[in-house]
Amino acid sequence: MSALLRNLSLRHYLLAGILLPVLLFIALDTVVLYRQTLAAVNTAYDRTLLASAKAIGEHVSATGEADQAQLRASVPYAALEVFEADNRSRMIYRISSTSGQLIDGFEDLPLWQGQLPQLGPYAALVDFYDDIYRGDSVRVAVLLQPVAMQRARVMAVVQVAETLELRRTLARQILFDTLWRQLALVLVIALVVFVVVQRATRPVRQLSAQLQARQGDDLSPLDVGQAPLELQPLIEATNSTMRRLHNLLAHQKRFVRDTAHQLRTPLAVLKVQVQSALRGDVEPHLGLLEISHTVQRATALANQMLALAKVAQLAQENSVESTDWASVLREVALDLSPLIAEKELDFEISTQPAPIQTHAWMLRELSRNLLHNAIRYSPEHGNLRVTLHTDSHFAALVISDTGTGLCAELQTRLFQPFSAGQAHSGSGLGLTICHEIVQTLNGQIELHNRHSHGHLEGLDATVRLPLFC
Repeated sequence: MSALLRNLSLRHYLLAGILLPVLLFIALDTVVLYRQTLAAVNTAYDRTLLASAKAIGEHVSATGEADQAQLRASVPYAALEVFEADNRSRMIYRISSTSGQLIDGFEDLPLWQGQLPQLGPYAALVDFYDDIYRGDSVRVAVLLQPVAMQRARVMAVVQVAETLELRRTLARQILFDTLWRQLALVLVIALVVFVVVQRATRPVRQLSAQLQARQGDDLSPLDVGQAPLELQPLIEATNSTMRRLHNLLAHQKRFVRDTAHQLRTPLAVLKVQVQSALRGDVEPHLGLLEISHTVQRATALANQMLALAKVAQLAQENSVESTDWASVLREVALDLSPLIAEKELDFEISTQPAPIQTHAWMLRELSRNLLHNAIRYSPEHGNLRVTLHTDSHFAALVISDTGTGLCAELQTRLFQPFSAGQAHSGSGLGLTICHEIVQTLNGQIELHNRHSHGHLEGLDATVRLPLFC
């Protein structure tokens, strides 16, 4: 059922959403209306039955005295004919004594066995009920008619029955007339919904036609001016997506171009070094060292390019896991401890628990690149301080070294691919990876020179990431 609803067009969805409840209401209303109509018809025709019973009761007399009185009746058919609506209904009557003795009328009309209602709709001694007469459904009115003739005081039971064809026909006629009007209303609603939806969705179809008519590389923004107010958020969101796609494609093109250039250089150098070693221009040991150094640089470049690609891949995933940044940071510091010991740095680390909603790999790669850069550019016997503290919403990592800092020109392009802090010092992708990770995690990264009394003391790398709530 849900799959069927998903495949419906907006027009069909609105038609179904409006017409189905209306049709259900009409079906329920039809049942209630038929019952109410039948009850109203019964009330109206019951008055005719009561009038018939009274007319018959006027033809009942009694002879004799007291308990010995005998009931007599002489009812001409004309007394009933005046109350018959048409030939689709038949009236049957029976006059009996309270003991059930037949006085006049149809003997096979079942004798009344009920009781008078205490609060009936009529002041007279009258009861109405449904019964079966000769296989037909009938409505019966019972009138207890007192008969007083000189010294006789007796009670006659007058029963008048009427077949229900006319009543049901009238109820059905009223019901059908109402249903036709209700169905006409449904058709009007369906037509209005169809026309309104057709006109309301015209801008959507026009927008779809504009998008389909575009070239594959056309990411220019759509015109919002003539669009309806309800459609403007969609167009603005589409334009925002196109801007991001344009920036992403431009970045990918630039990255592919720069990557090809960066890989071409070490491969060309490696080719020259191998040819030189084969010709014997350099000593074998020295040639192998040069080749090893070139392979090492190319390997580092390839690994960082793969890391950058992995960041882009993980950015498309919605991570729900929580990773403690403090634990990851201490693990990375332990892994890099040989480099710290090699430079004999005065190393200090202070952390607080910092749960971050992300993959542990991203935090590890971010921490490793920042800490590795700080170790690389720190002088021997220098100071290196790592602090991770938290507030109510963010975790802040500050890595402070005592290196030479950054020049103003380098600060403007430091997060761009292949922008190394020093020539031949690396691939220039480390900070780019850090920047991409921080942007993916909706954080901030800054690199500032640290001064004291007008003198450069080193560099502070600061990263702020939102805590996992």
